[in-house]
Parts: sequence; structure tokens; C-alpha cells
Amino acid sequence: MIETWQQELPHGIHLSCRAAGPKGAPVMMFLHGFPEAAFVWDDMLLYFSQPEHGGYRCVAPNLRGFEKSSQPAEVSAYRAKFLVQDIASLIHIEAGSAPLKALVAHDWGGGVAWNLANQLPHLMAKLVIINSPHPGTFLRDLQNDPAQIAASAYMNYFCEPQAAEELSAHDFEVLFGFVGKGLTPTWLSPEVKAQYRDAWSTGLQGGLNYYCASPLKPDVSGLPHTGEIQQLVLPESMLRIEVPTLLLWGMQDVALLPHLNEGLAAYIPQLKYVPLENGSHWVVHEHPAMIQREIATFL
Repeated sequence: MIETWQQELPHGIHLSCRAAGPKGAPVMMFLHGFPEAAFVWDDMLLYFSQPEHGGYRCVAPNLRGFEKSSQPAEVSAYRAKFLVQDIASLIHIEAGSAPLKALVAHDWGGGVAWNLANQLPHLMAKLVIINSPHPGTFLRDLQNDPAQIAASAYMNYFCEPQAAEELSAHDFEVLFGFVGKGLTPTWLSPEVKAQYRDAWSTGLQGGLNYYCASPLKPDVSGLPHTGEIQQLVLPESMLRIEVPTLLLWGMQDVALLPHLNEGLAAYIPQLKYVPLENGSHWVVHEHPAMIQREIATFL
């Protein structure tokens, strides 16, 4: 059974949360991306909360800006330091002084998780990332790789002032088209579509503000070696991940290309990389049993 509630955080933000499993058990936490919401993890919450699969307390918050969580109007409120603060506070509330058994994250949730693992590694025993680029290799390819620059062009569109209105028009027609890129989305049933509509009906601008606030997006010219992105340097200290990490990657992702994962050993000494050949960016929907098996083995 899935529990839902509004969790107030000490710094005034509230996160709408979903969970399964007994309070007091070791905690697994799951972070969604854009344009998703916490409901995408429901199968994982139910699976890992079962006694035969660990009996964990499994928690999935809607990140700030999404669904019924706080949606600050200022773009600056979506900088990484504030997103990390939200999840660090939620971990303390759910797990107390114990580390998470694992932090599992996809897409923008992964962006938060990479930062959290770098800055506060003691909050988790293990990290699981699904189709979310490490900031070091993402910056490298946004500066130098024409294919990744072209694949990431949508990020600049998401920062345009009319983007939320256009993505919402005609019953979210454009946004459903975005979700359908890559492999044919046979998983996008009427029931799943209804869950997405419910989440999106609370507003899209909060989620789009993640793109607006991030310096990691291609130059608007669409050319390598141009624009402000070329001036961006991330210190080595911001890129190191000492937590044992499982990276699962749907290799048919048309937005985040697989060669983003080349060179990761320089940043993540304890890395297990599992390419999923028949998965796209939406591999959590496409192959939930495969994802569950890989995470269970890693744990």
C-alpha cells in the first residue's frame, strides 16, 4: 500500500511524498526527474518494501516545483544547493542518524543525487543513478561534442518564457510527444497518462525552472566551443563520488547519449556500470523488473 502525505521541512519547504514499508526500517529513497513525479516509483516502493526483497522503508518525494510540493516562483530557488538541502532534510526526518540503504535517482533526480553524494556522502550507503549524466562528463560533452549539444537543444527551449504554456496546450500534446521520443512508449497506457496529467495539472513552471537555474545546458548557437558554457569550470572537488555507485543506462536514450559515460572512472572509483541495450530514457517504465533485479543485486 502506498502512503501519501505533505512533509514540512525545517527551512519552510514542503514536499508531497509517497512511501511504502515500515517506519524504522532501513530507508531507500527515490528521486524522479522531469517531466515526471514521485508516482513513477510506485512499483519500486512496493517491491523493495516487501520482506522478501529487503523490507525497506521506501520513500519517494515530489521534488520542489513538482506536483503538490512547494513551487517557489524565483528561478534562483531551484539552484542545486537548495535542492540538496531539501533531500538532506528529508533523509534526516526519515532515516534519523542512519544513512540511506540507497539513494536511487533518475534524470533531474540524478542531478540532485550526484550533488548530494558529492557533498554529503555520509547520508547514503550506496547510490543508484538511472540515465542522469555525471556533471563532469556532461560539461565535457556540452562543450565539445556536436551530437550531445544537438541532443540537448531542448534544454534551451524549456527556458523560454512560453514553454510551460506550449507544453500544456491541447491536453499536454507536446509534452506527451516529448515523453514518447525514442522507443515506442508501449508503457504509456491510459492509466499512466492520467497519472501524468494529474501531476502536470499542478503546473509545469517549477520543473522547467530546473533548466533555467542550471548552468549545464548548451550554448544557444548549438555549436561546440562557443558561448558561456565554454567558460564554465567545475572543480575536481565537486565531481568526486566516493559512494559505491550503480549506473544503469538505457542505451536508446535520444537526449542523453551513452558516451556521456565514458571516463567516469576518473570521478567514481567504486562504479558498476550496467548498459541496458533495449531501454530508452524511460527505462524505469519500460523494464521495471530488470531495474529491480539490478538494484537488488547491487544492494
